Amino acid sequence: MTKRPIPAAVLALALAGCVQPSGPEAPSRGDFSADLVVRDQPGPPPGPQDACWQADIRPAVIETVTDQILIQPEGRAADGSVIPAVYGSESRQRIVEDRSTIWFRAPCPADMTVEFIATLQRALKARGFYLLPLTGVMDAPTRDAIRRFQSSRGLNSDHLSLVAARDLGLVAADPSRL
Repeated sequence: MTKRPIPAAVLALALAGCVQPSGPEAPSRGDFSADLVVRDQPGPPPGPQDACWQADIRPAVIETVTDQILIQPEGRAADGSVIPAVYGSESRQRIVEDRSTIWFRAPCPADMTVEFIATLQRALKARGFYLLPLTGVMDAPTRDAIRRFQSSRGLNSDHLSLVAARDLGLVAADPSRL
């Protein structure tokens, strides 16, 4: 039996499967929490003159800790039998994070047209967050879909943020942030 040499084209194809393809990469999921502003003063943060802001409440985070406390230790009865220990529960709560008002940039109210909202619903539907027919109305199912989309990226709000609108392809990207 004679050995035949492996053709160079077959060898090149086999080795090409071992190389990482170079080319454009899919965009990574953004973290929307980076654009949140917490303010002690009332009103939106200072910013660009044409910017629109949305406020939302971040609820307090409360932690409940329950401890088992020894009320009576184990003992022995007169006949030598064991009297089991008696335990009780003690619970206490503490505030881990205070309630606060967060601000974030949002599409301006004048931009929230029927067409824009229908496009928003279409973009959320394409990503599996909105399952109803497109209505162009900012209703409870649309707000729920916005919340679910944004909360997976660090913003738990049913108000559309400008960063989410950009991520969904609804508004142009800010060239200063690219």
